[in-house]
Amino acid sequence: MCGIAAFFGVSGHADKLKQIEAMTDSISLRGPDDRGVLYFHLQAEKVVASEALNTHAFAALAHRRLSILDLSSAGHQPMSYANARYWITYNGEIYNYLELRQELTALGHQLHSHSDTEVILAAYAQWGEACLHRFQGMWSFIIIDTQQQIAFASRDFFGIKPLYYTYYQDGLAFASEIKALLKLPGIRRQVNPQRLYNYLRSGQTDGGSETMFAEIRQLPSAHFLKVSLDKPQQIQIERYWQLEKQYSDITWKEATDHLRHLFLENVNLHLRSDVPVGAALSGGIDSSAIVMAMRRLQRDNLQLHTFSYIASDLNLSEEKWVDIVAKAAKVIPHKIQPSAEELVQDLDELINLQDEPFSSTSMYAQYRVFQLAKAFGIKVMLDGQGADEILGGYRPYIAARIASLLRQGQWQNAKNLLQKAAKLPGSNQKSMLFRALALLLPPDLQASVRQLIKKDLMPKWMNANWFAQHGVFPKVNQRLYGKEILRDELHDALFENSLPMLLRYEDRNSMAHSIESRVPFLTPSLVNFIFSLPEEFIISNDGTSKAIFRQAMRGIVPDVILDRKDKIGFATPEQSWLTTLRPWVETVLNSEMASQIPALNLQQVKEEWKAVIEGRAHFDFRIWRWVNLIRWAENFAVTFED
Repeated sequence: MCGIAAFFGVSGHADKLKQIEAMTDSISLRGPDDRGVLYFHLQAEKVVASEALNTHAFAALAHRRLSILDLSSAGHQPMSYANARYWITYNGEIYNYLELRQELTALGHQLHSHSDTEVILAAYAQWGEACLHRFQGMWSFIIIDTQQQIAFASRDFFGIKPLYYTYYQDGLAFASEIKALLKLPGIRRQVNPQRLYNYLRSGQTDGGSETMFAEIRQLPSAHFLKVSLDKPQQIQIERYWQLEKQYSDITWKEATDHLRHLFLENVNLHLRSDVPVGAALSGGIDSSAIVMAMRRLQRDNLQLHTFSYIASDLNLSEEKWVDIVAKAAKVIPHKIQPSAEELVQDLDELINLQDEPFSSTSMYAQYRVFQLAKAFGIKVMLDGQGADEILGGYRPYIAARIASLLRQGQWQNAKNLLQKAAKLPGSNQKSMLFRALALLLPPDLQASVRQLIKKDLMPKWMNANWFAQHGVFPKVNQRLYGKEILRDELHDALFENSLPMLLRYEDRNSMAHSIESRVPFLTPSLVNFIFSLPEEFIISNDGTSKAIFRQAMRGIVPDVILDRKDKIGFATPEQSWLTTLRPWVETVLNSEMASQIPALNLQQVKEEWKAVIEGRAHFDFRIWRWVNLIRWAENFAVTFED
């Protein structure tokens, strides 16, 4: 797990290439163990790498290393292969590198380190871009082929590891984080109006190729990028993988057994490390399954540390569940209970490390969990991210399942599911029904339904005129669903909305503390298998989410955890926090920066805040988005006009 940067320009602009050092230093926490910078220039018509920058250099690779596999100097990057034909800067882990190493050695490749980095280079030399399909892991990397004089960049199947880029004058720059690209002089910090609308209206920030900065883009998940070194602004981007559209004719028992096998295999691979491994433990099904699987696989050979956020609000606290799993898995438990005052103290640091706004203070709970893990010397953490998106873990997915049944003509089953699901903690029968019906409507009729349930597409606190002037108009989801609406909703969560945000949060929060966070639910084999199953295996006819996974974990995870019906996760007492922090919130809303954000109708914002504080209006996460946007805009000197 590391920080990477690259710069491709034109010969004779050494001053620009030199800026890669400042870019790399800005993300030093991603890799505190080692540092490397190489410059590339032509020598007798051959591309040559050198640590020294000369006036003829036209490309650069840089790396900050967090040593996880092969802690020796043999793992130093940028790394070369095949008599310096290939050079790489790489962030991530390829968990099946031992199996690939054996295969490549049998094919005649000579590997000199024990790192997965060299395996990537040999795999690329052997199979070209097709090597990506052989990797099990998470990654973003950039390879320079000095013979063909091209650069090849890739991002993993689900976008676990980030890779951003921007066109800079006559060149192209890459980095693991946006803040590194902002180190380049002259990069404008203009907001992306469409992304701003998405964030303010629904809290969505990530997914696809755009970011909150108009001039900075990201390579989407499951894509690669190729560029000729002599034409750095003419890039070619292609998707190399997508979910299979296959349906399994499989029994419940067969599915249960195979899912258990896939999950345990994933966890086993994700345990490969030359440094201590711990786990985040919320007390929910996903993190509990990982912790119990770690103990099952390693027996007494693993000194297992877990790290948990405990909410101060008893209605949100999962401490009793955490304690049950900790005892069953015989772990060394660690807990953290952050306060509202600590949030304010750390907020600017949190905003700076995230680079873009985030949708709720649950981000802070996760940040503190990684901070706690670092204090106890843990460099690798396993986490349950992605399970909710592939296994229907959130309440709104029940509405999608009801919509599927209605579209398939299963009216009685839909009615029964609605009645049973309405009894689950945190469920509302009326809103669930409205959501299900909205998913069945053509896109042009969905706006009417939203008005009926009082969900404005352009609330009064948003400046509709400003958004219109910048080409942004409110519109509903244009997705046309098939017969299996739940499957389509989960697909969108994986690649378009929910998961991309959560992965960005997790990457920044973990790397801020120089910790590699691994997510064993997110592998193509596991996700493809789950998406091939009938929808009732995901959400059962009584509204039980993750139905097949719960059954697969019987005998591994305590039944009392698997039988949980509530859904909490990293929930923070946001309403009470913001009420406690009323003076701070009002200072932010009355700041000079707040008055300079034309996308907000500031007077309406203040009136709605006052109404919430006085109990005359309902609290929701829009309040957090206001203050987060204002502080982000000020910290990053964001501009809102061309």
